[in-house]
Amino acid sequence: MKLTPILMAGGGGTRLWPLSREHYPKQFLQLFENNTLFQNTLLRLEGLEGSIEISTPVIICNEAHRFLVVDQGLQISKKFGAIILEPEGRNTAPALTIAALNQYQNHGDSIIIMMPSDHVIKEIKLFHQAVKAGVEMANDNYLVTFGVKPTQAETGYGYIQTAKKIQTHNNQDIFAIAGFTEKPNISLAKEYLDSGNYLWNSGIYMVKASVWLNKIQQHQKSIYDACSKAFKDGKTDGVFFRLDEKSFCQSPNDSIDYAVMEKLSTNDNEKLAVLPVDIGWSDVGAWSSVMKIKNKDTNKNHIEGDVVVEETNNCFIRSERGLIATIGCEDMIIIDSDDAILIADQNKTQDIKKIVNQLKKSDRNERITHRKNFRPWGHYDTIDISNNFQVKRLTVYPGKRLSLQLHHQRSEHWVVVKGVATVTKGEDQFVLNENESTYIPPETKHRLENAGDNVLEIIEVQSGTYLGEDDIVRYDDDFGR
Repeated sequence: MKLTPILMAGGGGTRLWPLSREHYPKQFLQLFENNTLFQNTLLRLEGLEGSIEISTPVIICNEAHRFLVVDQGLQISKKFGAIILEPEGRNTAPALTIAALNQYQNHGDSIIIMMPSDHVIKEIKLFHQAVKAGVEMANDNYLVTFGVKPTQAETGYGYIQTAKKIQTHNNQDIFAIAGFTEKPNISLAKEYLDSGNYLWNSGIYMVKASVWLNKIQQHQKSIYDACSKAFKDGKTDGVFFRLDEKSFCQSPNDSIDYAVMEKLSTNDNEKLAVLPVDIGWSDVGAWSSVMKIKNKDTNKNHIEGDVVVEETNNCFIRSERGLIATIGCEDMIIIDSDDAILIADQNKTQDIKKIVNQLKKSDRNERITHRKNFRPWGHYDTIDISNNFQVKRLTVYPGKRLSLQLHHQRSEHWVVVKGVATVTKGEDQFVLNENESTYIPPETKHRLENAGDNVLEIIEVQSGTYLGEDDIVRYDDDFGR
């Protein structure tokens, strides 16, 4: 049997601010071990034993994150079957519909497994066992979801109520579904925990492409129609597939649970199943969730970076810049990023989105991006900025080049600090070695290229009356921008 992984990589992760930003959301963060959450999800089905053939994964993501997806895939030598770009997020039901259309029309009918790319699963072998059982059910035309056995009364998760047991597969019990509840209050969450027949909703689904397309047509035809047209009128752009924006944005914004699963759960004749799993799962939806997974010292603290503590207990402290010193702190989350500091009570981390909303109302850039901004050619770090000037450190990967461009309102001074740069300035092209520089006047076509095998680093000083990123005219671009 063939199984195609579908990775959902479009979330924002606002409750993990200040590390998670609109242009660099939590799935692309390295929070645990050596890989990002997205990379770990890409690797999650490796080593699955048995007769199941794993196809190359399909990624569904926001257009703004497309180059992050490609770059992080390359870092772990992972190939993609497709990278489908959503013009805007419309929730999980349209995303699964697009994935099913892509699978059915381009590769024939087979089972797809939809996985959020921003979750943690520690027990991979147990996860693989559940996947095997899920494949058997999905092959019998069941729509299957994974339910996590709850360990506490959690108000930040959705819940699945189990009904009668359908069967047992390799010691894996599989149940019918009685209903869904989205993020209950604490008293109801305690009732669910005590009852023993409620599971946390993991957001992982397995289904044949044809089965999902049939169900979404039956229960949410408007989603199916909008997604079908968006897919039909979409266009291939290099390694990406761009959905038609007008059609896709006409789709209702709805989750898989609301659009289909809840409706199916009211009919005993529907093939709907949940697999209870105990796989070390977390959606790491808040800093308190991250804290629970992290290793701690004898004072129950988890410390990263340059930190000195005194009389400090049960705190998560992370520094990415300079020294953080604490005295008499308890139950705190302290996160120092390159341009912002978060100080929060552990019991209030679900409310960090309120801070993000304030930043949005104030049009603060700290909501959108970090000081370091990633591009398909590398990244740049804004070192200093003031009226009429800005200083950046540009890192250009080997074999990459920026677009051929000009600026109307600013000049640029480039100094090579590492590597060798190939520079286009007007009609001239020349090489700059370390400690050499050049000046790019306004209204001058220019391009920076790293033709070598090593990383190129440039100090760029911009000066002018306007320094916004929208003051750019591109004439040629390797990345289709």
